[in-house]
Amino acid sequence: MTTKHELILKHIETLPVGDKISVRGIAKSLRVSEGTAYRAIKEAENEGLVSTIERVGTIRIERKRNKMIERLTFGEIVRIIEGEVLGGKRGLDKVLNGFIIGAMRKEAIERYIIPGGLMIVGNRTNIQKYAIEQDLAVLITGGFDVEDEIIALADRSNIPIIRTTYDTFTVATMINRALSDQLIKKDIMLLSDIYTPLERTNYLTAMNTVKDYMKLVKDAGETKIPIVAGNRRLVGIVTGKDVFNRSPETTLDKVMTKDPIVARKSMSVASVSHQMVWDGLEVLPVVNDDYTLTGVVSRYDVMKATQLIQRQQQQVDTLSDQIAGLVVEQQTSEMPRYEFEVTPQMVNSMGTISYGVLSEIVADVTERVMTGQHKRNIMIEQMSLYYMRVVQLESKLLLVPKILESSRRAATLDIEIFIDSSMVAKAIVTLQMLERN
Repeated sequence: MTTKHELILKHIETLPVGDKISVRGIAKSLRVSEGTAYRAIKEAENEGLVSTIERVGTIRIERKRNKMIERLTFGEIVRIIEGEVLGGKRGLDKVLNGFIIGAMRKEAIERYIIPGGLMIVGNRTNIQKYAIEQDLAVLITGGFDVEDEIIALADRSNIPIIRTTYDTFTVATMINRALSDQLIKKDIMLLSDIYTPLERTNYLTAMNTVKDYMKLVKDAGETKIPIVAGNRRLVGIVTGKDVFNRSPETTLDKVMTKDPIVARKSMSVASVSHQMVWDGLEVLPVVNDDYTLTGVVSRYDVMKATQLIQRQQQQVDTLSDQIAGLVVEQQTSEMPRYEFEVTPQMVNSMGTISYGVLSEIVADVTERVMTGQHKRNIMIEQMSLYYMRVVQLESKLLLVPKILESSRRAATLDIEIFIDSSMVAKAIVTLQMLERN
């Protein structure tokens, strides 16, 4: 049976790209509660069906079909460089481990051979043949023709031989970027790394009773129990307050919270952490795409993983890391101040600082201030950033933070940004503070 949650998602999928969506409008047109409509719209946002734009609202967008590349194969390389496969198509599923540029003599190449690697070369037939004999895939740059003998050898060896019109430098840059992205993705912790799988998850069916729930709570010590239908499809969740003063014979479908907020294994730990803090959730059911229960994740698991992520060093610097490395703290007796110089890579086509870069600088300063003063992990909820003047290339910024309000769970910061004692921008940042275990 299709749930109201699923009906809303299907309805959103049928809406034209660009349509504005509201909780009240969805609730009225589909005759559901505003709470159910809100949860479904948040799920649609997680799935890339809608996007919330400041001062505009929630808009239906084109779903992004390109998911994270789980493995960087030669087939993916063909797509990245817009290449043409000339031979060895059965080897396109092999994983790329690295690449070398065949700009040296044949006898000098041996020391650089990488198992599962890629040889980037021009129209040097002897190097092409040697690479295939060493189980290296071959990428021909410059759009040169390849001899039939080489293509036949690639087919027999199941070693891909690919051609592209790009030059060697451009191709090497594109592949190196793909390899770097792959390393960064490996460092991003996903829910699949930390969730409790189904075989260790306690759950009940909708036809179980309050008595069954109380027995499970007594045996397992858990109070938030997912409820499934006969095919293990998630239909609700039951907590202690749901069964309070209820008859032991009452079935759980009468008391459960329907259409609960859920998570998927492919979601990042950071996004799940924000969801749990924002909605005050202690446990989230983890489901497959068909809504079958596959496990649960607790707030404790998420917070523990978040702290672990912050202690680990990434193998490859992200743009955030690079920006943070340029933010310099001034040693003062009062609230610390921070300096930053705008480099050429951080400006737009007009020669002024990118909005995203300035937002990242503000986020980094916010984290430094709060973790330094309160020794707490933080999660930024909202940032309002305003420009007073244009920030040019090579400008030296001074960021002056001030805590406007702070409690055990939340804080608000005011960050003023100056160039030569003149204010050029201002940010108001609202954040949640998380307990450290």
